[in-house]
Amino acid sequence: MAVLVTGGAGYIGSHTVAALLERNESVVVIDNLQQGHQEAVLGGVFYKGDIRDTDLLDKVFAENDIDAVIHFAANSLVGESMQNPGKYYHNNVFGAICLLEKMKTSGVKKIIFSSTAATYGEPESVPVLESDPTNPTNTYGETKLAMEKMMKWFDVAHGVKFVALRYFNAAGAHENGQIGEDHSPETHLVPLILQVPLGQREHIAIYGEDYPTPDGTCIRDYLHVSDLADAHILALDMLREGGESNVYNLGSGKGFSVKEMIEVARKVTGHPIPAIVQARRSGDPAVLIASSDKIKQQLGWNPSRDSLEAIIQTAWNWHQKHPEGYGKQ
Repeated sequence: MAVLVTGGAGYIGSHTVAALLERNESVVVIDNLQQGHQEAVLGGVFYKGDIRDTDLLDKVFAENDIDAVIHFAANSLVGESMQNPGKYYHNNVFGAICLLEKMKTSGVKKIIFSSTAATYGEPESVPVLESDPTNPTNTYGETKLAMEKMMKWFDVAHGVKFVALRYFNAAGAHENGQIGEDHSPETHLVPLILQVPLGQREHIAIYGEDYPTPDGTCIRDYLHVSDLADAHILALDMLREGGESNVYNLGSGKGFSVKEMIEVARKVTGHPIPAIVQARRSGDPAVLIASSDKIKQQLGWNPSRDSLEAIIQTAWNWHQKHPEGYGKQ
């Protein structure tokens, strides 16, 4: 039996593929390589293509004995989603429809879904709980919430069990040094900070230092990408053992400010990393921290790479070896 990983050439997807391979799972990957990198896929069977291509889905399911799906394939840039909502509904929501319909007709009843904390919108309280209201403030979060709701009704109608994992900020790179974070355009804080000691930008921008936080900068919840991958596998095991559909947050339960992130990066890299304060960005909440008590209690998830210094060190190790990203040493 094989696990199908959609978007498995992306950042979190590739780390999940690596984790599956490490425990000798058979893995099948579909990725259209718009944002992913085939070099990041360390094994298994790879298909270049889009999950909205029903002929491709027919081929993949016919050629492989798939028993479960881990679904990452989606567009995920908040700003772009507000400028081009149609693209996000078509790729994210219609793509999920195509995938779920194929799972239904193929008798595949288990799916782990890469969701997002953006489903909550502006949090009413911190840390955020799974029971808190979901009121997305952008199209990206709205499409992910729509996908969660769709999976719920596919469970009711067809018995397709799902686990939706809502996470905050992934960071770091695999300890093997082979895979890491390479987006175009890059929007994530850790790689943007590291572009300064790499000589790719002169400074890092801090968007606002007048927030109601200890140092005035936004606080976010960061997790090592391999700990996120481990959570997907725990959720898969739970469904394989007959568990019911569920929704879980993934977070560290503690937050780090932008200034703290920069300071730790200075320590790790030995570079001064100049920072310039700019105006706030619209819609940035002051604090976003997740409670992961539910998944820890129910699935035994225990993130083991929770030192911020260790997270940034793994990222720095990878970026030094791959300063221009995949395929370029």
